[in-house]
Amino acid sequence: KTLQLEIDGPGQVLFCHSTPRSETEVFTRLTAEGRLLPLFEPLQVSMLVCGHTHMQFDRMIGGTRVVNAGSVGMPFGEPGAYWLLLGPDIRLRRTLYDFTQAAERIRGTEYPQAEEFAVQSVLTPPSEEKMLEAFTPVELTP
Repeated sequence: KTLQLEIDGPGQVLFCHSTPRSETEVFTRLTAEGRLLPLFEPLQVSMLVCGHTHMQFDRMIGGTRVVNAGSVGMPFGEPGAYWLLLGPDIRLRRTLYDFTQAAERIRGTEYPQAEEFAVQSVLTPPSEEKMLEAFTPVELTP
């Protein structure tokens, strides 16, 4: 569920899908710090890298830097591959690619929801604002 590595620059970094205690809990860049402190204060790391909500952010929660790497295949907001470069510098990145070609390749698979995925995740992903609105009511629910 978690992996801890020593990374040149930030030091001890804990990786998890969502939070250290759950792979399904939701929190975003807008979640109140007071609600998150009980989760992150006990950690003995300088940084935590997560994903789950597919929206990049970089924020401090108490003394822990918390970075959401984003999503390569199912972004929210502008289309593209969102990713994180870790090293002495922490860089949230976005890489553009041929969205039309990617959608066509997805449509050419046997994936049951290929058309829906191609349109909603590659060509016209939901806005970050729409997803923040959807995630807020379920923040930190088990």
